[in-house]
Amino acid sequence: MKETSTGTRIFLALFRPIQRLPLGFHYFWGSVFSFVAERVLHYRRDVVIANLARSFPSKRYGEIRALAHAFYVHLGEIFAEAMWFGGNYNRPDRCRKQGICRIVNTVELQEALGRSGNVMVLDSHFGNWELTGGFFQFIYDIPEGGLRIGEDNIIVVYKRLRSRFWDGFMRENRCAALPHGFQGYTESMNILRYAFGHRDEKKIYVFPTDQYPYAGTNSCDVPSFMNQPTKAMVGGAALARKFGMPVYYMSMDRIARGKYEVTFKKVCDDASAFTPGQIMEKYYALLQEDVVRNPANYLWSHRRWKCL
Repeated sequence: MKETSTGTRIFLALFRPIQRLPLGFHYFWGSVFSFVAERVLHYRRDVVIANLARSFPSKRYGEIRALAHAFYVHLGEIFAEAMWFGGNYNRPDRCRKQGICRIVNTVELQEALGRSGNVMVLDSHFGNWELTGGFFQFIYDIPEGGLRIGEDNIIVVYKRLRSRFWDGFMRENRCAALPHGFQGYTESMNILRYAFGHRDEKKIYVFPTDQYPYAGTNSCDVPSFMNQPTKAMVGGAALARKFGMPVYYMSMDRIARGKYEVTFKKVCDDASAFTPGQIMEKYYALLQEDVVRNPANYLWSHRRWKCL
């Protein structure tokens, strides 16, 4: 993992007392952020409306505008929750007491790790992805005699931001609640080498997977995601196939303000029996079920369908 810059560490030290304030304080400023983004700056409004209209062609314009407004409200809450989360520095107990994130079916994931040695978890921008750093801190139900998931088991694959300052800030903020820091971040360009070097260890690889493919990376065509042909990233699926990993989709559903439920939904037991394209079709089908059920819970402000 890249070392955090001195400037980032100083900024975090000054900013954390504000982050430690109650979640309600951050929700107030999150609502201000939401209002400014939607009504003043019109942040990516055309992209949001176009994405929603193409994804829900049967809805009228008024309904699309209502969904867009709900999305901006959710965006403000993501901002608020992420700021509060960063204030839990070395305080996983504060996260648990708040109950902001609950994992529903950890037993299945733990058993898969114990049985297979490596597990692939395909993440998305459904819910608040900023809360997933060190998600094993939210695990309560350990099966009798089962494998306890710890920091050494988790590998989060990421693409480093261009700004060293913001790259360090986001990494530190996402994992603030971990008592001893987190060394499991691995850049996407190095993940294959890492996986080969640690193939005999028990690892859960967490891949954010619903972005439009980066330039120069492998991709596949998914016939339809939200009524549109989609270019899909295949890095996680290809790695799982190479090592025969079980694959899970991580669903993070917002059930109330400040309350999320994480469910690991099985994509396949052995990725070597499928092509990366087949895995991604199954992944996007599960993601679509979530988005259709709770549209405002998805990140609509990015161009995921550049193939159009």
